Amino acid sequence: MEAALLSGTMKVMLPKLCSLVEKSWNLHKDIKRDIQFLEKELGMILRSMDAELGAAREDRGAALLLSIEDLRELAHGIEDCIDSLVYRASWKQQSSLLRRRLQSPKALLTGLQLAEKLKRMKRLVVEAHDRRQRYLVPGRAASAARADGSPSSASFDPRLTGADLVGVDEPRAKLLEQLAAAAEGQLKVLSIVGCWGSGKTALAADVYRIQAGSERFDKHAWVCAALRSPGEVLLDLLRELISSDDHSCLGNVLNTRQLSVQVREQLVKKRYFIVIDDIQAQDQWKIIKSAFPDDNDGSSRVVVTTTIQSVANACSSDNGYVHKMSRLDEKCSKELFSKKACPEKYSQYKQPDPTAILKKCDGQPLALVTIGEFLQSNGWPRGPACEDVCNNIGYHLETEETFEKMRRVLMRNYANLPGHALKACLLYFGIFPSDNPVRRKSLLRRWSAEGIVETQDSCDALALAAKNFNKLVDQNFIEPIDVSNNNNVKTCQTYGMMREFILQLSISQNFVTLFCDDKKEEKYVRRLSLHHKNAKDGDSFKNIDLSLVRSLTIFGKACKTVLDFSKYELLRVLDLEKCDDLKDDHIKGICNLLLLKYLSLGGSVTELPEDIVKLEHLEALDVRRTKVNMLPVEVFLLPCLMHILGEFRLSGKVYKKSVLKKKTGNEVHKFLSEGKSNIETLAGFVTDGSDRFLHLMGHMNRLRKVKIWCKPSASSTDWTDLTRAIQQFIQDKKDENNDTTRSLSLHFDECSENFLDSVTGPCYLSSLKLHGSLTALPQFFVSLRGLRELCLSTTKLTTSVLEALSNLSYLQYLKLIARDIEDFVIEVQALPRLLCLCFELQNPTFPTIKQGAMQFLVTLQLLCKDINGFSGINIECFKHLEEVILHPKVSQETQKQWEKAAEEHPNGPKIVLLKSGDEAEAESSDDQLNPAFSNMEISELLLPSGIVVP
Repeated sequence: MEAALLSGTMKVMLPKLCSLVEKSWNLHKDIKRDIQFLEKELGMILRSMDAELGAAREDRGAALLLSIEDLRELAHGIEDCIDSLVYRASWKQQSSLLRRRLQSPKALLTGLQLAEKLKRMKRLVVEAHDRRQRYLVPGRAASAARADGSPSSASFDPRLTGADLVGVDEPRAKLLEQLAAAAEGQLKVLSIVGCWGSGKTALAADVYRIQAGSERFDKHAWVCAALRSPGEVLLDLLRELISSDDHSCLGNVLNTRQLSVQVREQLVKKRYFIVIDDIQAQDQWKIIKSAFPDDNDGSSRVVVTTTIQSVANACSSDNGYVHKMSRLDEKCSKELFSKKACPEKYSQYKQPDPTAILKKCDGQPLALVTIGEFLQSNGWPRGPACEDVCNNIGYHLETEETFEKMRRVLMRNYANLPGHALKACLLYFGIFPSDNPVRRKSLLRRWSAEGIVETQDSCDALALAAKNFNKLVDQNFIEPIDVSNNNNVKTCQTYGMMREFILQLSISQNFVTLFCDDKKEEKYVRRLSLHHKNAKDGDSFKNIDLSLVRSLTIFGKACKTVLDFSKYELLRVLDLEKCDDLKDDHIKGICNLLLLKYLSLGGSVTELPEDIVKLEHLEALDVRRTKVNMLPVEVFLLPCLMHILGEFRLSGKVYKKSVLKKKTGNEVHKFLSEGKSNIETLAGFVTDGSDRFLHLMGHMNRLRKVKIWCKPSASSTDWTDLTRAIQQFIQDKKDENNDTTRSLSLHFDECSENFLDSVTGPCYLSSLKLHGSLTALPQFFVSLRGLRELCLSTTKLTTSVLEALSNLSYLQYLKLIARDIEDFVIEVQALPRLLCLCFELQNPTFPTIKQGAMQFLVTLQLLCKDINGFSGINIECFKHLEEVILHPKVSQETQKQWEKAAEEHPNGPKIVLLKSGDEAEAESSDDQLNPAFSNMEISELLLPSGIVVP
C-alpha cells in the first residue's frame, strides 16, 4: 500500500521537475543537468513500480522489495528542492535587493545549497535503483493475496452464520416482502448496500436460509465475488448448481462465454434463488448477469451485496430494489456487544459502562463483535476498562490477533481503491478530529492546494477532487452528514473503526503527523495537525523542521512556537479557523508564506493587512470565522485567487497607494479589466450601493457564485450601481456552456420591494436565493434561463408570486420561507421537473396541489411545527415520493398520521423528523456566513437516503 502511495507522489513530482527545466529562473547549467537527470531516472523508476504494482494486483508479478524509507526520502527530497526553488524565485521577484539582504529568510536556499541538494538526490536515485535490482524476488501466488481477506464461496457457508443476529427483524421483513412481490415478467434483483462490517452478508445469509428452506425455488446458490473475476464467480456458481458427481468434469476452465452458457442451461425454465456476495464493479455484474436466462414469469430472484452504492443501483436498475444498511441503534449495539463480551456465568455481574466502546464502534456489527470478543478474552467484565481499550484501539487494531479479520477487511477495502490519489484523499481525513464534521468544499480546496489529485488538461484540480470525493462517498468510506437539496454533500465524516484505521494508517505511512492529547509523532513532517488540549509546550516541536511543513491545521490551543510563522517556508495549506489563540499579530507573519494556496482564519482576527498581496499563489481565502468586516482591495490583485468567503465590506481606500508595491486603485481596475482575475466565488460582501467595487465586479469574468447583503446607510440610498453589477453578473452569455453553474444569493430585506425592477433579461442563473420583501417576482424571471434551484424568503407569499413560480418548467429544487401563504392552487402539469419542495411556514396554510402537478417530486419538506394532520396535502399525488420531512416539534399524532399514509403509499416513502437547529452545525455550508440568515439556506433541504449523492 505504501508503494502505491509513493508511486502516486512521484507522479506528482514529475510535472514539477519538467516545469523546473522549462522555467530556468537563471539556474546554472549544472543544476539544470541534475534536474534533467532526476526527471529521467524518476520516470524510469515510476514506470517500473507501476508495472510491478499492476502485476501484483493480478497476482502474477514480482513482489516489490524496495526500501519504502528510501523512496519516501527521495520523493520528499525532490519535492523540497522544487518548492524551495519556487520560494526562492518568488522572494526575489517581490523584494528589492536591499530588502533581500536585510530580511532574507534563513531557510532561503542559495544556488550552492540547491546544487548540493540536487546532487544528494541524484545519489539517492542511483542507490535506490541499484538496491532495487539487487533484491528483486519472485512474487507470491494468488493464494497469498486471497489470504488478505476475501472469503471464497467454498470457505463460506451461509447456513452456519447468524446465531447472534441483532436488529435485523425489520430489514429482513422488508427484504422478504420485496422477494415475494410480483416482478412483472422480469428477473428481480435485490441489492443490499452498506459500508464494511455493517452486516450485509449476515442479513443476506439470514434471508438465504429462509428461502432455501422453502419449496418456492427449484435451485439455490450462494457465491462470493470479492477479488474474483467474472469467470471465477460463474465457475463457483456452476459448481453450486450441479451435483457433486459432475464437478470433476468442470476442470479449471475459465472461458467466461462457455461458463455463461452452462449456467444458463442449469437455470433455464427453473425458479432459482441466487445470492452473490460482495460485488465490486458494474462490469463484473454485467458479465455475471448475462448468464441468467430471461425470466418471463418473474418467479426467480437474485440478491447481491456490495459496499458501492453505484454498483447496487446498477444491479437493481430494472425492476429491482436497493436496501441501504443502517447502523444498529444504541439498544441493539449494547445487546450485541454484551453477547460477545460477557460470558454467560457473569450475566448477573454488574458490567462496566460500555458507552465509550459503543461510541467507538458507531453501530457497526463487525466492530462490536470484534471488540466484544477481544474484551472477553481479556477477562471482561472484570478485565480492562472500556476507556483503556478505546484509548489504545489503534494499537490493538494493528497487533492483536482478535482484530485480524477486521484488519483484513479494512485493508482489503482500502487496497481496492483505484489509484493512489483516492488513497491519499482517504488518508487525509486523519487530519481531522473524530467529532469534527468536515466541510466538503473546504476539503476539495485543500486537496487541490496540496496537489494530492493529479491534474489533467481536460479537467481542473477542483473538478478531479470532487470526483474523488464522490467515489469515497459512493464506496461508503465516508458518510454525508448534511446533504443539500441538489444531492451535493455539505459536510461529511469518517465513522467508527474506519476512522481508527485511517488514523493508524496515515500516521504509520507518515502521511499525517498528529499531536493529540499529548500523543505526538516526532518525524519528518509534511502535514501537521494539532487537536484540542495539546502542544502547549514549544519543546514538543524541537525535533520538527517546521520549514518543510506543507499543511498546518489547528483545533483548539497552540503554543507560541507553532504560531511563529517565521519558522515556516513551504506551507501550502494553513487552516486556523478553529485555533483559539490566533490574533492580529500573527497575520503579518502569514503574509510571508509565499507558497500558500489555502488560508482559513478564525480566532480574534479583526483585519487583514495590505501585505496579503504577497501571497501570489493563494487560491482560497476564508475569513468566515473571524471578526474581519473590511477586506483590503489589494486582495483582488492576487492572480491565483479563486474563492473569497466571509461577510465583509470592501476597503474604502481604493485610491490610496498600497504600501507594498505602490499599486493604486487604478491598477486594481486595470488588473481586473484585463481579465486577469480568476475569482469564481465571492460569498459574500456587504454594500450600501455606493461602493466603487461594484463598478469592478463586472470585470470578474470567471465569477460563478456571489452572495450580497444590502444594508442602506444614511449617506446612500441609491442602488443603481448594485443593480447594474447584478445585471452584468446574471447576463445570459449565449456562447457560455449551458451546464455552467452560476449562483446568486441576495439579502435585501432593508430595501424597497421594487429594488430589482430595473434588472432585465435575458438572464442565466442555475441557483437563486432571495431574502426580502416580495409581493411579485422581479421582471427578469420571465427571461431567466437555466434556473434549477430557487429559495424565496419573505413575510408573505402572494398569489402573484406563486403563480409565477408555477411557470418555471425547469425548476428542480424549490424552498419557500414565509410567515403566511395566500390561497393558491398548483395546477396539473405545473413544475414538471421539480424533485424537492420545501415549505417553511409559521402558519400551516399550504397551497392546494392537483393530481398531475409536480409528478416527479421525490422529497417533500414541511417545516411547520404547528401543522395539524395533513393540512390539505395529499401525498398520493406524488407517485415517485421517497421521503417526507417534518418539523421536529410536530405532535406525535400528526407524525403517526403521516407514517400511516406513507405505509399505504405505493412507493412507501420515509417519514423523517428534521434535526433541530441545536444539533446541526451552523458552519456546515459555504453559504452560511451569518446565523441571522441561516433559515435562508436552500442547501438545508434533505434528500432521501436512497438517492445517490453525485
